Amino acid sequence: MKTLFIDCNDQLAPVWRRVIRHNDPPIEIHRKPFAQADLPRLLSGYDICIDDHSYLPTDLVAQCDRLKHVVFLGTGASSYMNVAELAQRGVRVHTFKGYGDTAVAEHSIALMLAASRDIAGMDREVRSGSWVPHDGVQLLGKTLGVIGLGGIGREVLRIGRGLGMDAIAWNRSPRPGDPLVSLDELLARSDVITLHLALTDETRGFLGAAQVARMKPGVILINTARGALVDEQALTDGLRGGRIRHAGLDVFHDEPLKPDHPLAHMDNVTLTAHAAFRTPEASMALLRRAIDIVRGIVGMNA
Repeated sequence: MKTLFIDCNDQLAPVWRRVIRHNDPPIEIHRKPFAQADLPRLLSGYDICIDDHSYLPTDLVAQCDRLKHVVFLGTGASSYMNVAELAQRGVRVHTFKGYGDTAVAEHSIALMLAASRDIAGMDREVRSGSWVPHDGVQLLGKTLGVIGLGGIGREVLRIGRGLGMDAIAWNRSPRPGDPLVSLDELLARSDVITLHLALTDETRGFLGAAQVARMKPGVILINTARGALVDEQALTDGLRGGRIRHAGLDVFHDEPLKPDHPLAHMDNVTLTAHAAFRTPEASMALLRRAIDIVRGIVGMNA
């Protein structure tokens, strides 16, 4: 079976060279930018596609003559392809968790700290010659609301407690021993809310206008999970109206974020480029897991 890593970028290429082993199945690497329309040509003759974060529309995948497996680097494949539609066409999408829980949790905390003290805003001002100290938010004793207690959410909870915050959480299923509260209580009590849910049909638009209206005025909102968990209009309205003091965002409905997007022009938003898991440790675990999945597929079809 032939495998193509379709979008190995300059960051991942040196990590790939560190984790690949001499006895791994052959995997070809494609490193050049490509247009979506080129997908059928690029994947022609390949049975397996490793996908970092490229969009794979169903109509184009349907034109890939031999493709049967997509190994997505992470958990959020639903943001980049319609997993159910691909399955109906005989293409199985493989995802995996746990490769970068600490990395994403630390990035979430970094965004929380940056948002609470307007680090990015002051950095821009100082560089432009303006010297205006901004008032910040002291986090000691404040309430941190964690939505979703998977591996990442639990790490954020642990670190938040280490900062002296009163950490509470909401989870879709019961977690005995964890400080769970209702969603309405979390929204009303939290000074900082951080999202750690998987994107599914049930969670798409999880935070909409009604939920934003229930948030504590002046809340800080962090999202390192998936952009589509939050209704974009409700988010921008909350930021403009002051219900949301500041948002720290690593993920967006459409990526990369366009320069003319409203979020890119709001002073009370701190943006990063879907980089929460980008540490050498997490990237090595990520790529090694992907190679092992390919190994398993090839072995089953040998």
